[in-house]
This record gives sequence, structure tokens and C-alpha cells, in this order.
Amino acid sequence: MAAVHDVEKGGVEATTPSQALNRGRNGGVNNYAAPVSRIGNPGTLGLFSFASTTLILSLYNLQTRSITHANVVVGMAIFCGGLAQLLAGMWEFPRGNVFGATAFTSYGAFWMSYATILIPGSGVLAAFPTEADAPELHSALGIYLITWFMVTFFLLIAALRKNIAFITLFAFLAITFILLAAGEFTASAGATKAGGALGAITAMVAYYIGLSELLATEEMPIVRLPLGVFNRRLD
Repeated sequence: MAAVHDVEKGGVEATTPSQALNRGRNGGVNNYAAPVSRIGNPGTLGLFSFASTTLILSLYNLQTRSITHANVVVGMAIFCGGLAQLLAGMWEFPRGNVFGATAFTSYGAFWMSYATILIPGSGVLAAFPTEADAPELHSALGIYLITWFMVTFFLLIAALRKNIAFITLFAFLAITFILLAAGEFTASAGATKAGGALGAITAMVAYYIGLSELLATEEMPIVRLPLGVFNRRLD
């Protein structure tokens, strides 16, 4: 590799391109900025998709207007909660937002998997055809929901240094999964309804964060919604 010689100063300095790129602020070489993604913020899409699907299922779990079958949510779970969130997650990766990419992709997969359970042709529910199989089905669904509680809890830990809004979102969602899992394990309609109530609150929080991010993209927003960002200490 060719070297750059400083002849006028009587010294010799060899600088390769890789060294120049990796040189720190005090290294005498200008820093090169990392490529900036031109992809717009997909956060609002992911949050609105998550919130809308969560709200519908939560109202069903509350047995709103005497609804006891959640199958109508299948289409919403596949395309809105599933596909739209999955796309939002994929768009977060090139923007360097690993947290957002992980959250949106994970919950997009959750909604697609949940929809698959409810689709008759999937054969999932068909594997438990009789009333005698009901306890096994409830246990299987309980384990399924507990697993998603764990994923949510891990995301809650990662969100602790972000802002109050995200902490609230993942805390309520974690409790929602716990209550729904308890409803399956104990066949308790009360626990399921409580999970529905917490899920509806979770959806409202997600709507709030999504609207806040949407308004932040406008040059002259009609209002700004605070997320409770923590003051970061500068070391």
C-alpha cells in the first residue's frame, strides 16, 4: 500500500486508507461519517399496527358485546399485526435501530403465529378435537403465552434506559401476557378478562407513542407528545 510522506517536515508518516478510517478524533485525520440511511422512520407503522391488533383482540378477551370467539382477528393478525410489523422491523435494521427491529419483527411473528393457531386449516386446534383434550390445549396455550412474556420481559429490560413511555408499554404488555397465560392454565375467565383490560391499556400506550413519533416527523406539528425521555449523563 502506498505511503503518504511528509517531506517538508523532515519526517515520514505512513497512513493507509484503513488506518485513516479508524483514526480517532485526536489522530490528526478527519473522521469519516458512517453512511446515513434514507429510510423514513417505520416506528409509527409498527406501533399503530401492533396497537390496532392488540386492541381488537383485547376487546374480544373482554367479551365486548358478548363476543366469545376471536377468529375475526385472524385477518388483522396476519396483515396488520403480522406483515406490517414485520416490514417495520425489517426497515429498522438498515437504520441501525436494533431494539426497534427486534421488537417489531418479534411481535410481527407473534401475530402471524397466533393467527395460524386460529386458522382451522392449520390443524393446530384440530389436534385437540374433544372436550377431554381441552386441558392439554389450555396448557399448551399457556406455555405459548409465557414464552412471549419472557420475550417481552427481555425487551422491557432493554427499554429501561429509553423513556417512560416505552417502559410503560412493555410493562403493561408483560403483565397482559402473564394474565392471559394464567387464564389458560386455570381456565379462569376472570384472568382472561383482566388480561384483555391490560391489553387495551397497552394498545392505548402504543397508539400514544406512535402518534408522538408521527408528529415528530412534521416540521410544524400541531402538538408534541412527550415520551418522558431520561436526561443522559455526559461522561
